[in-house]
Formats: sequence, structure tokens, C-alpha cells
Amino acid sequence: MHFSLNNEQTLLRNSLRAFLRDRYPFSSRKDASQSDKGWRPDIWRALGKELGILGAALPEDVGGSGGGPVENMIVMEELGRALALEPFAESVVMAGGLLRRAVGQRARDLLAAVLAGDDTVAVGWNEPGARFGLATVGTQARKQGDGWCLDGHKVAVIGAQWGSSLIVTARSGGAASDRYGISLFLVERERPGVTLREYHTIDGRRAADVVLDGVMLPADALLGAEGQAFDLIERIADEAVAAQCAEAVGLMERMLEDTVAYTRQREQFGQPISSFQVLQHRMADMMIQVELARSSVYGATLKLDAEPAERARAASAAKVTTDQACRFVGQNAIQLHGGMGMSDELPVTHYFKRATVLGNTLGSADFHVRRFAGFEREAA
Repeated sequence: MHFSLNNEQTLLRNSLRAFLRDRYPFSSRKDASQSDKGWRPDIWRALGKELGILGAALPEDVGGSGGGPVENMIVMEELGRALALEPFAESVVMAGGLLRRAVGQRARDLLAAVLAGDDTVAVGWNEPGARFGLATVGTQARKQGDGWCLDGHKVAVIGAQWGSSLIVTARSGGAASDRYGISLFLVERERPGVTLREYHTIDGRRAADVVLDGVMLPADALLGAEGQAFDLIERIADEAVAAQCAEAVGLMERMLEDTVAYTRQREQFGQPISSFQVLQHRMADMMIQVELARSSVYGATLKLDAEPAERARAASAAKVTTDQACRFVGQNAIQLHGGMGMSDELPVTHYFKRATVLGNTLGSADFHVRRFAGFEREAA
């Protein structure tokens, strides 16, 4: 596959990489992760106001820069290299993708605040026992007067405690796992009946389980047509899978670079261990896995505007390929660092933790193998 960035995309990558190198060193990331806030709002605002990064992939008519999936890929790869905590995938790719397709001033105003770096929006579509199935929605939405009443439970909502609002799925019709009957609602975090149980994830991020207990919403909280949100949800999930696979490529690049640098300065038997042929072969295999993953991400990114089955196959293939590569690169990076690879002081430990979390976000590799196989059977 031949793929190259144009001049504007190259400038985007280089400017973001330089910004993160200067303003987001590993020590800063570690401090932010352990702080009360759990991230750096100043970096989020700078990405929006100084660089315009948050709107790089969105159309100009919603306040973006007119880019597309490739721009998301570039941004996510660089955020992965920097091990950034900021919720670009959650607030821009996922929530931004939903909000820009919604109608009404409320959605437009919230999207503008996100793109300016003034707010974040979390997406809650995972439920207990769903096992990554986006159609498994038990949260109920009942019409109440001119508005809606929501009751249900969402789990592992990344960054739910950071922003003003959540976008959640709820069932207004159909059976428990039907694709029909699922609606999207915009819920203010501080609205009565919304309860968050916050916790840390192993990669240093923050998440929350969200309980919706008789949450009363106005009519304009409904995003899109009632009961017809599933196709859009599935599309946004594929876009998020491609974006997070790009983040994983950035993680792997840094793990490989750090491993090569460490083996060059670590000596054994009077010489750097990088001179040992067996370790050279190991690092060459790591590089091959990085490039395999990169190619799969390119394929998924370029298929995001294809017909749904083709888009889904490419996204699932990228997820499986990237997860396998992350395991290989991460495990070997830890091993080649020796005992130091398990210490909290070295970045490689934190990169591997993030890679592990990504492997179980938006569907595990096993889930996506089954999904890919299902589309292959339908095509046959």
C-alpha cells in the first residue's frame, strides 16, 4: 500500500509533535495522572485555541478545519507517542462525530465549546454484561410530557467526570438487543438523577460508571430521530476504532524507539547489548509488527467512508492486527529493558499499560475476529 501525507497533513503532524515534545514531557504526564484532576485542561485548551487541532478533522460548517479521517489518524498517532491523557478520541472522534450530525442549537453550541477546548463530552454506550455489543442497551427512555425520563446504568465511561455533558444510548423501543429502538440523548453531568462512581484505570486515566435514575430531560436532549441511532453509533464506533488503532501505532513507535535507545546504552560483557545479534533480530521483528499495524490503520482509515460492511471489516481487521502487534512489541520492550521494564519510573511501563487498555476498548481482538468473520459469511 502506497500512502503519503500531503503538505498540510505533514505540517499538522510536525507542529503537534513539536508542541507535545515541548509542553507535554513524560514527567508532566505522570504528574497530571496523579493529580486530583487526572489530566491537563491547559493542554486541552491549547490544542483547541492555539493549534486548532481539536477541529482538524471536522467540516468547516461546524467550526472545523475541513479535514477528515486522515487528520484524526495523524492526531491520534501523535497523542499516542506522547502518551497524552486528554480525551481526543472520546470527545472529538466519538462525541464530536455524534454532535456534528445532530440538529439544534444546543448540539452546535456544545460542539463549538469542545472544539475551542473549553469543554469535553463523554460517551456512555457500554452496559454491564453487554460484552462490547453496541445493540445491547438496557437503559430505558420513556416519554414524559414534552420530554424524556431515563433509567439505566453505563459502565467504563472514560472522562465522564471532566466535562459538562454525556451522550448516552437508551432504548425507546424494541427488545433488549434489537438494532431498532436505540436513541441518543445529551445528558448534563450535574442533572438530578445522574450519579457517577469514579475510578482510575490501569493506564492512569479516569473513568466512571454512570447511574441514571429517573433523569428528566427536555425534548431537545434527543439527538437525531427516535429509535434510529444504531447505524450512526456503529459508524462512530468504527471511526473510533480506527483512531485508537492509530494511537496504538504511536505507542508502539515510542516503545520501539525507547527499547533501541536502552539497548545501545546498556552494557553486558563489555559491550552494548544492542550489538548482540539475537536482540537485533528481536527489535527487527518489533519494527515489522509496527509497520504491519500501521498498514492496517491506513486501510481502516481510508475505508471509513466506504459502504458499512466494507468499513466494518477494515476496522475490525485493524483492531485485531494492532492488538496482536501491541502485545508483541510491548512484551518484548518490557523484556529487553530487563527488570527496569517493570519499574514505574520508565515510560515503557506506562506505554504498555495504555496498550493493554486499548486492547480491550471498543471490543477485544476476539470480539473483532468474530465480527469480521460474520461479515465474511454474509459476503459469501
